[in-house]
Amino acid sequence: MSFRAKKFLSYYKPYAGLFFTDMFCAFVLAATTLLFPLCTSYITKELLAMNTSEALSRIYLVGAVMLLLVVIHTACNTFVDYMGHMMGAKMEGDMRRELFDHYQKLSFSFYDERKTGQLMTHLTGDLLSLAELYHHGPEDLVIGLLKLSGVIIILITINLPLALLTLLFFPIMTVFAFYFNRKMNIALRKSKDRIGDINAQVEDTLAGIRVVKSFTNEEIEKGKFAYTNHRFIDSRREGYKNEAFFSSGMNAFTQLITITVIILGAVAIAGNSLTLADLVTYLLCVSIVVEPVQRLVNFARLFQEGITGFNRFMEVMEVAPDITDRVGARDIECVRGNLEFKNVSFKYRDDYGYVLRNLSLDIKAGEYVALVGYSGAGKTTLCSLIPRFYEASGGEITLDGKNIQNITLRSLRKHIGIVQQDVYLFAGTVAENIAYGKPGAEPEEIIEAARKANAHDFIMALPDGYDTDIGQRGVKLSGGQKQRLSIARLFLKDPAIIIFDEATSALDNESEKAVQSSLEKLTGSNRTTIVIAHRLSTVRNAQRIIVLGDNGIAEQGTHDELIARNGLYASLYNYQLRI
Repeated sequence: MSFRAKKFLSYYKPYAGLFFTDMFCAFVLAATTLLFPLCTSYITKELLAMNTSEALSRIYLVGAVMLLLVVIHTACNTFVDYMGHMMGAKMEGDMRRELFDHYQKLSFSFYDERKTGQLMTHLTGDLLSLAELYHHGPEDLVIGLLKLSGVIIILITINLPLALLTLLFFPIMTVFAFYFNRKMNIALRKSKDRIGDINAQVEDTLAGIRVVKSFTNEEIEKGKFAYTNHRFIDSRREGYKNEAFFSSGMNAFTQLITITVIILGAVAIAGNSLTLADLVTYLLCVSIVVEPVQRLVNFARLFQEGITGFNRFMEVMEVAPDITDRVGARDIECVRGNLEFKNVSFKYRDDYGYVLRNLSLDIKAGEYVALVGYSGAGKTTLCSLIPRFYEASGGEITLDGKNIQNITLRSLRKHIGIVQQDVYLFAGTVAENIAYGKPGAEPEEIIEAARKANAHDFIMALPDGYDTDIGQRGVKLSGGQKQRLSIARLFLKDPAIIIFDEATSALDNESEKAVQSSLEKLTGSNRTTIVIAHRLSTVRNAQRIIVLGDNGIAEQGTHDELIARNGLYASLYNYQLRI
């Protein structure tokens, strides 16, 4: 058995008891259905030929038995329908949780290459199809096969030649079903890819809705959506066409079987080789054939949809995280904050050029260092290597003398705080977003962190204070307010190393001063501080300014030393003074 097959079946294990109960009820469903034509046959062939008074009592008894069968059938059908669906939903939930947990393990490089909408489709549409397969698949297969085999046995018992003629249709039906199922599977796979493209387009447009409206480009976005929507419709057209041929063909086969039975049965009655009572029973059995055939057809459809979804699910699950804890990696508790880059090189992909090449840099514990340089020089990349958001392509980075690859990711990142230019706040309240820096923080700690970040006053001016809902990505707050909340989060986290990635470059002067004041408080307490600066005036007080150029570190020193040197830093600084 292949790995994927074992993985597929493994999700039944936690619900084995429920699954086997469900299958038992499915078996009872099939059995009770087959008993109805047998009861009818018994009445028409045996009881109607008996003495009237005795026949009536037995007819009533058989009627009571049939009513009992209805009760049993209804009870089992209700269990299968309700508990079976719940089993499928629970299995879907397990897979969704596993996939989401896997998403958390994957590095930035994985997300650099994929669209959010496609990843969301894996969590929703693909797993929904799987839930239907997990629940309905075994039921339809068991009920369909039991009913079909039972009906065939009954038909053979009634009239072997007529049964054999009827069964001649089944090989043709099987070939027909397999042919169109294969075509439906191909179309379905394409359709799932296209719906992922729609999700990606919608996510992209809605995330940037303010930019769309500010440029009055609603029509452009409508055009993009219409294009992806049209591609989805085209992909479904092929699927629906094959599905229509499949369904219509199966119904036609069923009707041909019924016609064959009626005509040949009538001929057999005329030739005294079949009784009318047997023909009635035979027709009742043929009518039952329709339902198991439909179930098997439904199983084929669910199997194609579910397996397509499962393969897409496994394609992501089989992506191994490229940044993981090394064997023997250990937690680090007491961090002083000494960072050293030893001949570090990095490129985002093998076929890309180097962003950093053989860079060496030593940052002392508690030192306030600024990184400056032209866009694309590798400032943000260098800082992203410290918490191992990306893995260095060569060289070594150490923290307090320990290779960061020998430190567990959780422990390493626990001691690093990052404030970015593009602040991300989660939907929820002010308090919830600040507490993200220290889950479970007490209200007093949250308020104290907000005070240190110069955020308490504006928070209290909000409609509900710390309980104010800030909207998706904090849209109800200004840029400066969002930055101060992100800084409050860091005060709660209290890391030994802080990285500011152009945290004030997009703010107005007043907001910048408020945020700068918060940052100065945060950089105290002997924390190692690395600031990526766009506005060079904000890092004049840095203990050391490192200027990155095309070939790594171009120069370094204090502000005054670099101005006196009249090199790249002086050129950048003087240029900013003129604009």
